[in-house]
Amino acid sequence: MSAAELRVRSTAIPGLLLVDVPVHGDNRGWFKENWQRAKAVAAGLPDFGPVQNNISFNGDRGTTRGIHAEPWDKYVSVATGRIFGAWVDLRDGETFGTVVTCEVGPDTAVLVPRGVGNAFQTLEDATAYTYLVTDHWSAEALDEYSFLNLADETVAIDWPVPLERAQLSDKDRKHPRLDAVDPLAPAPVLVVGRTGQLGRALVALLEERGVPHRAVGRDELDLAEPGRWPEPWRTGVGLRRYRAVVNAAAHTAVDEAETPEGRPSAWAANATGVAALAAACAAAGVPLLHVSTDYVFDGALPLGQEYPVDAPVAPLSVYGQSKAAGEAAVRALPRHWVVRTSWVIGSGRNFISTMAGLAARGVDPRVVDDQVGRLTFAEDLAAGVLHLVESAAPYGTYHLTGAGEPLSWAQVARRVFELLGADPDRVHPVSTAEYTGERTGVAPRPRNSVLELAALRATGFEPHDHLELLGTRLHADGAAEALRG
Repeated sequence: MSAAELRVRSTAIPGLLLVDVPVHGDNRGWFKENWQRAKAVAAGLPDFGPVQNNISFNGDRGTTRGIHAEPWDKYVSVATGRIFGAWVDLRDGETFGTVVTCEVGPDTAVLVPRGVGNAFQTLEDATAYTYLVTDHWSAEALDEYSFLNLADETVAIDWPVPLERAQLSDKDRKHPRLDAVDPLAPAPVLVVGRTGQLGRALVALLEERGVPHRAVGRDELDLAEPGRWPEPWRTGVGLRRYRAVVNAAAHTAVDEAETPEGRPSAWAANATGVAALAAACAAAGVPLLHVSTDYVFDGALPLGQEYPVDAPVAPLSVYGQSKAAGEAAVRALPRHWVVRTSWVIGSGRNFISTMAGLAARGVDPRVVDDQVGRLTFAEDLAAGVLHLVESAAPYGTYHLTGAGEPLSWAQVARRVFELLGADPDRVHPVSTAEYTGERTGVAPRPRNSVLELAALRATGFEPHDHLELLGTRLHADGAAEALRG
């Protein structure tokens, strides 16, 4: 009666997917699994998280509805009868105005992404049209709709029943032509932690690429105090219109987290608050990208080996323990990305700027030589994070650091001195024990922080060599010129 297996076919409209649905029939009638998440995802459909199921019953052949572009994804099919479906891309971009048409019966479904105009005309009496959507309808959502006239000459849809003989609503007859339609912008990305190193880099990249977004800081959404969030944030209602939530916020004062005062703060922001954010995203049906750290590992892996994404976590410090707990909370969310990184270098004061300043002032630093990893520049981290979101990469855990040869902190410092024209032998390598000496309250650090990048590369993103970006950063900061001066 239909295809033996679920099969997904692409179309001329990006993201608009036709689905061949197995239908099993006998003398009693037929049965189909209209939406079976595991099979659908395995066949190539996105795990789009529907929250509502609607049915439109149409009494007569020729009933025509649309063309409506809505601010959510929908998965359409028919329970009885047949339709002629028509879809027009009304999103901002190169495919604006592209048309796809297809006859749809019980053995066909269509995934219609946000911003693609959807219309259908019934080919049989008593047709029941059904669709799953990724958000609850509300009157306020109408402000985010886009509409196109069914009779628009530009797209020239060849309706089986001429529109003059079809049944249409007065509203559908009055929708604008294509040249008067405002293209629908992509759903925005929500960045939590706008003032941190990654948050600032993400906002800069989103603005540079013209990606719709909103960025919030602790004044609007403090991870450490979820009980004080506005109700729409706590319940997830305020998140439904977002394409994804990126959590770039964290308590990162590693040594402070070892103190009686800092321990509760670290756990509140890195674990309890993250769990609340994951719950809100689950309620909203919105994917969450959460940034974690190499500190979830104990660093005991022999040097020369890299931590794979599925390595068991074994954090040494309170900071690492709280971040591991946050990861666990995020993994309870079906649609998530956990992105571990290490040795992040952003704008402002950081290890690189500190070493450059010491080189310029003639100070010979003592630098730890038994902790090994790769630098991760915030702009590269931001690019990788945005790539995972925009490419709809498979959900799961990724490692995202700079590429290239792993080095110790002392070797990085020597490279900074060398690039600035200073004598690298001025950097004195010491062990972690020598560096910390008799100080108390110093958090233990992983000795091996080298993270395997294979899963990230499989998505099509190649991080930059961290030493190449080091040279670029020093040149951009003018550190070499300052030293020579």
